[in-house]
Amino acid sequence: MKGGFLTNGYGPILIVVAALAVLPFGFSANTTLNFLGFVLIVTLAAQGWNLLAGYGGQFSFGHAAFFGMGAYAIALAQVRFGLNPWLALPLAISLGALTGTILGYLSFRARLRGSYFALVTLAFAEVFRILANASAFTGGAAGVLIPLRIEAANFQFADKRSFYWLALSFVAFVLLLTHWIARSRFGAYLVAVRENEDAARALGVDALAVKLKAITLSGGITAAAGSLYAQKFLYIDANLAFGPWISVEALLAPIIGGIGTVFGPLAGAVLLLGLGEITKTFFTWLLGGALPGIDLVVFGVLLILCVAFAPRGVIGLLRRLAPSFRGGRA
Repeated sequence: MKGGFLTNGYGPILIVVAALAVLPFGFSANTTLNFLGFVLIVTLAAQGWNLLAGYGGQFSFGHAAFFGMGAYAIALAQVRFGLNPWLALPLAISLGALTGTILGYLSFRARLRGSYFALVTLAFAEVFRILANASAFTGGAAGVLIPLRIEAANFQFADKRSFYWLALSFVAFVLLLTHWIARSRFGAYLVAVRENEDAARALGVDALAVKLKAITLSGGITAAAGSLYAQKFLYIDANLAFGPWISVEALLAPIIGGIGTVFGPLAGAVLLLGLGEITKTFFTWLLGGALPGIDLVVFGVLLILCVAFAPRGVIGLLRRLAPSFRGGRA
C-alpha cells in the first residue's frame, strides 16, 4: 500500500470520528445522548449489511438473525451463566459470525442469489424469532432482563457519554476496516463477484470463499450492534432482537446514505433516524400526542425520494455535486 496513513483515504474517517467524538460535549440531556448512541448502533448494523450487500452484492432481508444472536448471547451469558459482559462480548460477536458462516454456506452452496438469498435470510431471522419467543431458556415472550449494576467493569455506565464513545469506537473500527477491505484484494474480489459472479469464477475467483468471508464479517459486525443494543437498554426479547425493524433499518440506511460506500451507512442512519425523530416530535407537538408509525412514513418517503432522485444515495449525490468528494465508494 503506497502513501501514508492519512493520504490513503483514512484521513476523512479520522476527521469524521473526531467530530463525532466531541459531539456529546454539546449536549447534556440523556434523551439526546440516548438517541445518538442508538444512531451509532444502527450505523454498526448497517455497516455490516453494507459489507455483504453493498460491496458483495448479496442482498439480505434478515440481518436481524445476526443482530439477535449478538443481543441474546451477551444477555444470556450474564443472566444464565454469570459471565462478565466484557468477556461475553467477543463470544457474542463470534456467535454472530458463526451464524453468518452457517447461513452463508447453506445458501451459497445451493447457488442461491438475488431474491432467493434475500428470502432465505428473512426466513432464518423469522425462525430464530419464533424459537426465541417459545423457548424457556431465552425467557420466552417475557424476554431477558439484564440486572442493573452500573459500573464500567460491568459494561454499564452512569454517564451516557461513556456508552456513546464506546459505540463510536466500534463504528470507527468498522469504518477503517471497510475502507481497508475496499482497497484490498479481497475487496476487489467482492466487487468482481457483485458485478458478475460467473465471470469472476471464470477468472479464477473462488466466489464461495469470498462470499463466505463477507457474510462471516457481516454477521460478526451486526452481532456487535446487537450486543451494544442489549447492554444499552438492558432488556431484550424476540421481537426486539429478531424483529424486522432492525433488518429494515440496516438495509435502508446504506441505500439512503450510499450503498457500497464507507460513509453511506453512517450518513443514512443519521438522516433516517434524525428525520424520523424530528417528525415524531413535530406531530407530538402538533397533535398533543404521539402519532404511531409516522416515522415509518418518513422512511418510506425517504426511500422513494432516494430511488427517484439519488439512486446512489446521499454520498452519490455529493459526488455528483462535488466530483472531488469520494466517499469511499467501491
